[in-house]
This record gives sequence, C-alpha cells and structure tokens, in this order.
Amino acid sequence: MKSCLASLLIVVFSGGGAHTEVSPVTAAVNLGDGTQQTDYEALSKEIYAELVTFRSIADMPENVKAAAEGVKQQLINGGFPAGDIQIVSPHPELGSVVARFRGQARGGGPPTKQPVMLMAHLDVVDALRSDWEFEPFELREIDGYFYGRGTDDNKAGIAHIVTNFIRLRDEGYVPDRDLVAVFTADEETSSDSIKYLVRERRDLVDSVFAINSDAGGGELFEGAPNIFNVQAAEKIYVTFHITATNPGGHSSRPRPDNAIYELTMALARLSEFTFPVDVGEVAGLYFERSSYFMDGLPAVDMRAVAKQPPDEAAAARLSSGSPYYNAILHTTCVATRLEAGHADNALPQTAQATVNCRVLPGQNPDDVEAILREVIGNEQIEVARANAPTGSDPSPLTEEIMNVLEPIVEEMWPGVPVIPTMSTGATDGNYVRNAGIPVYGVSAIFSDPDDSRAHGKDERVGVKEYYSAQEFWYRMLKRLSGG
Repeated sequence: MKSCLASLLIVVFSGGGAHTEVSPVTAAVNLGDGTQQTDYEALSKEIYAELVTFRSIADMPENVKAAAEGVKQQLINGGFPAGDIQIVSPHPELGSVVARFRGQARGGGPPTKQPVMLMAHLDVVDALRSDWEFEPFELREIDGYFYGRGTDDNKAGIAHIVTNFIRLRDEGYVPDRDLVAVFTADEETSSDSIKYLVRERRDLVDSVFAINSDAGGGELFEGAPNIFNVQAAEKIYVTFHITATNPGGHSSRPRPDNAIYELTMALARLSEFTFPVDVGEVAGLYFERSSYFMDGLPAVDMRAVAKQPPDEAAAARLSSGSPYYNAILHTTCVATRLEAGHADNALPQTAQATVNCRVLPGQNPDDVEAILREVIGNEQIEVARANAPTGSDPSPLTEEIMNVLEPIVEEMWPGVPVIPTMSTGATDGNYVRNAGIPVYGVSAIFSDPDDSRAHGKDERVGVKEYYSAQEFWYRMLKRLSGG
C-alpha cells in the first residue's frame, strides 16, 4: 500500500425552529470581515447553538437522546421524510441518529452506486462551569471565535451535515447515491453505538466508504491556512488502572510504605519516560509533505524523520516543540485521574491512577503494557486494563476520494496541499474501518494544531473557519454524489 499512497501524493497542489423554503440569498448579517452571512449560515448557527445547549454527556444519557430528537426534528422541518430518519441504539436510554438522503440513478430508478456514510457524534466530554470563563453549554461568539463545549468536538460536524442536507434538498438536488448521516451517542466513552450499527444494523449504514467530521481538518500557520489534513489512520486507545495498596493504619503513626507515595513515585518515572520513535507510512507522508510548507530547521527535521530509519535528534526537536508532533511520533501514556485514601486521619489503603495510552498503529498493546510495567518498576503495584483495545489498518487514499477532495481544497484555499495524517485521538472511525468500510477524517475546519481545546477549558472554533468548513462540506457532498 505504501507505493499507492506515495504515488497519489507526490504532486503537491499549489437550534430547533421550523425551517421552510430558505433561499441562498444573503441576509443582513455582517460577519465582521466585510462579508455577509447567508441564510444557510444563519440556519447552521441556529442548529449549532441548539446542539451546544445540550449537556450531552455519559452521565446524562437523557440529554444525548434529547439532542438526537432535536436533530431529527430539524431534518423533518427541512423536508425529509420521518421514515428516513431513525433513532437507533443498543441502549434504550441513548439514541443515535441515522438519516438517509435518498438518491437515484441519473436515468431514474434506484441508485447503482453504493452509499457514502457521513459521521459525527452527539456526545461530549463534560465541562465544569467553575473551570470555564463562562457557561460552557451555551454558544458564544467572541472576538472571531465560537465558544462552548462541543464546538470543536464534534457538534460542528453535525451542524454542517444537517444544514447541507437541508440546503441541497431546498435546491431540489437529487444525489446519484444515498448519503447516510450517522450521529452516534457514545463516541467519547464506549462507542457501543457505532459497534452496534456496523455489526447488528449494517443494513442501515452499509457504505462504500465514510467521511468522518470528527478528524482531519486544516492547520493554520501564523493565522493562515497552510495544510489540509485527511485522516487515514488513528491511534489505538487503551486505558490502564495503576493501583498501589497498603494495610494502612492511623495517620499519627506514618510508615515509609505509603500507597500514595509509591504510586506517585511510579507516576514520576512514567512522566520522565518517552516511548521509542516510530514513524509509520501515513505519519511519514505527513511529515514529508508538510516539510515543503515550513521554513528553517523544522522543515529539515520533518524530512529527516520521514526517512527510514527516522532521525532521532530531529524527532526529539520536533517533539519538544509541539505536543502534536510528539503524539504523531510516539506512543504516549499519561496519567489523567487520581484517587487515593479514605479518611483524613488514616494512612491510605489504596491509591489508584488512571493512565491513558494512545498506541501507534502497528504496535501491540501487550508490548506497551510490558513497557509500562517496566517503567513503573514496582511489582507490588497492580497494572490492569480498563478496556479492550481495538486497532485498525489505515484507509487507502484512493483516487476516488482524492479526486473529490483536492479540487475543492484548491478552489477554496489555493496552494494549500492535501496531506494524509494519523489522528492522535481515537474516533468511531476505528470501528467502521474494522467493519471493512474505509474512513477518511475530513472536518475541514482550520485551526492552530498547538491550540487544540477539545476536552479542555474554553473549547472554541474560529467563526470564519466554521463557515468555510460548512461550504466545503456542501461542495464535497455534491461531488461525492454526482453533482
């Protein structure tokens, strides 16, 4: 597959209100950069704002299901038959949306082309009001950014797909294949919904390939579009519980063998450890192609790590300067949660840390666990997996997908190259790839790769970048389906 990927990339290309008969004329809303907001941008913001208001977290499944019902109603208001929009879930308290935009062959009759799946997710990681500058579950537009939990991960994707379904239907557009939107309910936790759909309800979602709004996207360099990433691979997600135990006792009689101390010393060793550099096919192409659009030593280092074997010193410089590059070049394991002790006046009997590892494609999680145990260096500390990891092979970047994406990128951002990337996080796409359906991450939202706020404080997306991505999805959906 390496020669195929390389040959394709050798050339670097220089809310909830009712909706009725919206026309694509501009409305009297100024975006602040001299342009006017179209009615469909206004509709998109309305849908976006409504989605953000739902605190659709794992502990509140009723909110996830309510968000699903809201999306369904938006599509019905936009003219789609209720029978083509289903809320499906292996868990009755949840609900994923599967919406079908039906196509037909150009000469009439059922389409002869296989459907394309369009992916996003309804659920978010929780956000605490005390951590944020303002209410996280309310869309705010401030200084050129949309703020709110899920603005990036991943409610923008839902708003873009729903809005463009409605826009295309308003225009009387008939695709030459079915477009199947899949908005899952538990991507941030178990991903049970997508597993269920590809295994038990394949009839609803079977597709020739999938476009995932939860990955990929563009990179800004000094505020300007620089690289358009297409996610073709992603890391494996595996979490460990690291537990130190002790008989405990009264806090007035401390001893050297303290569970909290033992655990923190183990975590300190982990914090100082770096997994070996491993540059796979997709990552190598990413660095090689990206180097042409960088200057100075970073460009030299990118080319050096793209070679086999990769240059270790170059990898160290790239990693120290960018958490994103570090995550592309290494498997990573990081402590994300701590719990210890049971009383203020008692020695701790248990101290536990949650350590989340993101394993590079092609690496064995068993080997990662063995290294983790070695780094901890204490046989009395228990290391247990909290989930069963699932890996998948990269999706091939075929001419069918590249011939759709590259012309649109050139139209909208002249000179910006389309480059394959590996996602450092995990998405539902992993399970779709495992089901034999290639997945391509194409959020189309440009952002600073070192200012990612997904899952963090004050999550945000650029307003201009949000609307540009919406237009990209409009053009992409048409090119994918004969328009």
